[in-house]
Amino acid sequence: MTAIQDFLESHFEQFKDDILFADGFEDAFIGIVTNKGHKPTACYDYQKCLEVLHRQGMDNTEAFEYMEHNVVDAYVGEYTPSFIDRFDTVKDYYGHE
Repeated sequence: MTAIQDFLESHFEQFKDDILFADGFEDAFIGIVTNKGHKPTACYDYQKCLEVLHRQGMDNTEAFEYMEHNVVDAYVGEYTPSFIDRFDTVKDYYGHE
């Protein structure tokens, strides 16, 4: 059992078979988003997802376009994963102060 599966078993057992994950982005998984009136969703750090794609050989433009068109825009139902742009990493990644 992976650490992510163990986390689901212990904290989200009733949803463990429903929550959907973004294949290949385990290193970018940060937790589960819960929000009143919505199903819980897997949550990923967007910048870490880009880093995963960089390790696979994509440049910045390719990684961004892949994320936007094939991952973030892929709606697969009410358990579709969420992607967060963290303020601290977005600022660092794009060079804003």
